[in-house]
Amino acid sequence: MLTKEFIAEMQARLEKDKRQLEADLADYANKQNGSYQAAYPESGGNSEDDNASEITAYADEVSLVDRLESDLRDTVKALESIEKGTYGKCKYCGQEIDQKRLEARPASSACISCKKTLTQEM
Repeated sequence: MLTKEFIAEMQARLEKDKRQLEADLADYANKQNGSYQAAYPESGGNSEDDNASEITAYADEVSLVDRLESDLRDTVKALESIEKGTYGKCKYCGQEIDQKRLEARPASSACISCKKTLTQEM
């Protein structure tokens, strides 16, 4: 069973992670209608090379913004689970998530066994 001290430590880490993710997203995206949209880079040039560079940079930023937004969602859900008293329980099987897994990734919502099954890493 997870101790109150451990949960408080994870909550502090999650809150710090949330602030960092929000700051990172603000650097790369604009928030519109509750979600983040990568900003399209404008180099000011009109050559094919400039256009290709802009598209490549935009594609990279879209991927980065998607990853950051996903991590932020997971972090917010983990914080909500702390408030509900369900933090550290696997959302699939209901078993307790190993403390070492939570230390490595405080926003984890699945135990190793269920995660492996979901990602077919048997």
